[in-house]
Amino acid sequence: MMTPPEISTAQLAAALKAFAGAIGAANVFSTDEDRTDYGDHFAADESRHLPSAALAPKTVQEVQAIVRIANQYKVPLWPISRGKNFGYGGSAPVLKGSVVLDLSRMKAIEVDPDNGTVLVEPGVGFFDLHDYLQRHKLPLWLSVPGNSWGSVAGNALDRGVGYTPYGDHSAQICGLEVVLPTGEIVRTGMGAMQGSPNWQLYRNGFGPGWDQMFCQSNFGIVTKLGLWLMPEPEAVIGADFEFDKPEDLGWVIDTIMPLRREGLIRQSPSLGNWLRSAAVMTTRDQWTQDKGPLGEDVVNAIRKRFNIGWWSVQIRFYGPLEIAEASLDRLKHAFNGKPVLAIKPARWVKGDPPEGSPFSGVPVSFPLANANWYGGRGGHIGYSPVLPPKGDLAMDQFKRTYELYRQYGIDYHASFAMGERSLTNVNQVLFDKDNPEMMKRVDGFFHALVGDARAHGYGEYRTHIDYMDLVASTYDFGDGALRRLNERVKDALDPNGILAPGKSGIWPGRQRETKK
Repeated sequence: MMTPPEISTAQLAAALKAFAGAIGAANVFSTDEDRTDYGDHFAADESRHLPSAALAPKTVQEVQAIVRIANQYKVPLWPISRGKNFGYGGSAPVLKGSVVLDLSRMKAIEVDPDNGTVLVEPGVGFFDLHDYLQRHKLPLWLSVPGNSWGSVAGNALDRGVGYTPYGDHSAQICGLEVVLPTGEIVRTGMGAMQGSPNWQLYRNGFGPGWDQMFCQSNFGIVTKLGLWLMPEPEAVIGADFEFDKPEDLGWVIDTIMPLRREGLIRQSPSLGNWLRSAAVMTTRDQWTQDKGPLGEDVVNAIRKRFNIGWWSVQIRFYGPLEIAEASLDRLKHAFNGKPVLAIKPARWVKGDPPEGSPFSGVPVSFPLANANWYGGRGGHIGYSPVLPPKGDLAMDQFKRTYELYRQYGIDYHASFAMGERSLTNVNQVLFDKDNPEMMKRVDGFFHALVGDARAHGYGEYRTHIDYMDLVASTYDFGDGALRRLNERVKDALDPNGILAPGKSGIWPGRQRETKK
């Protein structure tokens, strides 16, 4: 039996027996096949993060019972909502041998249609919530990520993003229910008042705000999450813009960002390169058998086939029809006289057939097809540094990282997501797990990317479980003052260090020295 560090086989066996008594033996998974199922299927070496077992509670009371047993036997737990965050580790734990706490059976949904809020348990997926809104004919839209098969709560807690004005998912959180590492339940914000009707309506409550403290942390297990939903608009009006050359990136960002800062554009547009579009529609071997960097002839042929630019961006305006149309006119005016390759209009008005894309809150899973780009057992890891919203800096970032892609023999797959005051350079490093030579390059490539970002003062906003310590180390002001603060909070809330050791580079005291 695989065990985590410092835990004996007998200790783990006793814990699993106690877990079975608390939640039923049918909800404890500890065979070799179970452990593989909960691994990271995109990892170069899945054995590095295999759990020892998995548990699937149904209620918050069962979660509490599991936490108390874990404390008794000092067994580390790794909570997941649905475990679908592929590219960042999926359901696998940082610490090998941890017991996965699978919350996917917890699927309660409570919607306040008058105020446009929802309270979800971690097992509620984007398809689940979308179907619920459609079934009950509620005029509310959710925001969804590109790959929408994951958890609504889990995505928000990991600071995922979507396509609508509500696309900053963690910013829409309003009130959490959390099981602390001691087994105690706490509700944040107005939920701290018994019977408050304002739990999903007012974020702050009284005193320190804790909602964001449970994002990307290992300070507690979120069992309920409040989220604001977008009222169905009268219209969605916009356009897809295509640009012909790599060097168009800079001026396009400088054209869009002022409109983003002013609030004319309320979504977070994402300016992506040609492969972001092509990788979900075709595979590399359909165009070339050359294993080296793609030539311009291949890139041009792919672009011509799918009628796409070197860069493309989709921008939408939401609300009353006349306001959305006027906003689009203002956007087009900003591009007047500039070398736009193509503008493809997009228009939906209430009463039209469903628009059917993530721009109207409809979950999709077809972007997962990009993992097939190289063939074999495909996969990817995410690399997403944040930089200031300036075109020249974006061009410099593109040139440096593009050269690193070519140096390591990986095809460039990236986009620049435009926040209100920042750019996030989202990269999906695609690979073929059946190509050992390629997989040997991926780790060095990732370290090179992180090193390049740190040299320019850029940090990642989230990362794969393999690289959490690496990325945490780049946040080095005050000789790692933030990490020390996180560790002090960790030790106070989780004295036995049982909850998600190593999450976001935060280790409990009993393992901290061995990780330095």
